[in-house]
Amino acid sequence: MTTERERVSSPPTISEVAAAAGVGRSTAARTLGGYGYVSPELRERVLAAAEQIGYRTNALARSMSTGVTHTLGVIVADIGNPFFAGVVRGISDTSRERGFDTIVLSTHEDLGEEIAAMNVLIDKRVDGVIVASAAVQRADVAHINAAIEHGIPVVLVDREVSHLDLDAVVIDNRAAAREAVDSLIQAGHTRIGFVWGPSTDTRPTTRRDLLDAAAKNLWTDGERLRGYLDALDDAGIRFDPELVMVGDKTESRAVDEVARMLALPDRPTAVFCSETDAMTGTLRAVRAAGLAYPADISLIGFDDSSWAAVMDPPLTMIEQPMHELGEQAAATLLTLVDGGSTPRSLHTLDTRLMERASVAPPSGDMPLS
Repeated sequence: MTTERERVSSPPTISEVAAAAGVGRSTAARTLGGYGYVSPELRERVLAAAEQIGYRTNALARSMSTGVTHTLGVIVADIGNPFFAGVVRGISDTSRERGFDTIVLSTHEDLGEEIAAMNVLIDKRVDGVIVASAAVQRADVAHINAAIEHGIPVVLVDREVSHLDLDAVVIDNRAAAREAVDSLIQAGHTRIGFVWGPSTDTRPTTRRDLLDAAAKNLWTDGERLRGYLDALDDAGIRFDPELVMVGDKTESRAVDEVARMLALPDRPTAVFCSETDAMTGTLRAVRAAGLAYPADISLIGFDDSSWAAVMDPPLTMIEQPMHELGEQAAATLLTLVDGGSTPRSLHTLDTRLMERASVAPPSGDMPLS
């Protein structure tokens, strides 16, 4: 026998919403499930009744009946990274405005974790996926193709992936790096280090070998290295392989590689850092060598953030439009979710070089490590 307490605690049903609105159960179901046609007048009555009696839509049941979950999946390398946090914020803000929830999974730039994350999103029947993929080789993209085969549209963000003809939202990494390195050259520097480079244990000795090694890494890394080389070429400066970091892309490796560069007889007078951890590793190495920036060495980094502006001296950095990248990625995906059929699009957003106080002309009497 049902008690009064049980009746009070039981959640309202669609039938109760229909009775409160004075409509049939099918009309209430179509309204609350977001499918089929319901006149504006009846829709308003049903929603008002649902709110009045505290009805909450069962999202799982709705997705089973309509095939739509109103959920987007997002796969990024590291949600703790301020860059990806900003991108995810842009995605979330845009999707929420359209009534979509967001599931965010972090992979730590590990392809195995990315594959597992994509399988989770496929199982949850998300309506679309935005991914900053760690895939490089043709064999690396099977999980992305699997999502597409399940009818789930996919949009790339932050990086392109070879062997995938998908919509992508990126910045012009090559042009941004070129502008940054050119600003160092304009300040008088010709010995410019690049941190970080290809993740290989064998240091490439030629430009061709360097680019071949970079091609086995993320698209963003290769594009930034190309921008560095472009700026050197424009100025007629010879590429020196000793000034390019190689090995694992970690802060500790950056410390070791910059320390090695600073110990060279003809050490760099400036360093361009292509990631946040590359910059922090460089700063540690510079301080450990007893040097100061910009008096002894000039520095420019990627991914501007609040901490860079409050450093003493403040750091010159490349600012990426993080929120806008997320907004555009979400807008592109939602168009596909809505059934929009357009040719593959590549949205390339602008960056800005935030010039501060970490760049100065090279010193004429530089201390050696």
